Amino acid sequence: MRIGELSTRTGASRRSLRYYEQQGLLVSTRSPSGQRYYDDDHVRRVALIQTFLAAGMSSRTIAEMVPCMTEPTTNRARQALTAMNQERTRLSSTIDGLIAAREALDGLIDANRDFLANMVDD
Repeated sequence: MRIGELSTRTGASRRSLRYYEQQGLLVSTRSPSGQRYYDDDHVRRVALIQTFLAAGMSSRTIAEMVPCMTEPTTNRARQALTAMNQERTRLSSTIDGLIAAREALDGLIDANRDFLANMVDD
């Protein structure tokens, strides 16, 4: 498939797909005229990249993990595992913070609801 179809299937803009290639996150094959070509594995790869980016991972961190996903070697696997563990720790910390914020917000919502329920019209 060409870049337009990959864009349609993934929801990623053509510009984003080109950026992913520039960052080494995605590798296309090229026609003799220079057109990019992708296959179904690229659709899954773009979805994974988008998930990681949405979680706050940098393209640089994702690039550290990509070689392990495409051409694993012992050294690459070790480097990728280190990056993955660091990101998992960061995500867990972020999740913990979000849960605490949600619980605090729930408390404020309950207090406000109680206040309004006990209020007499002025």
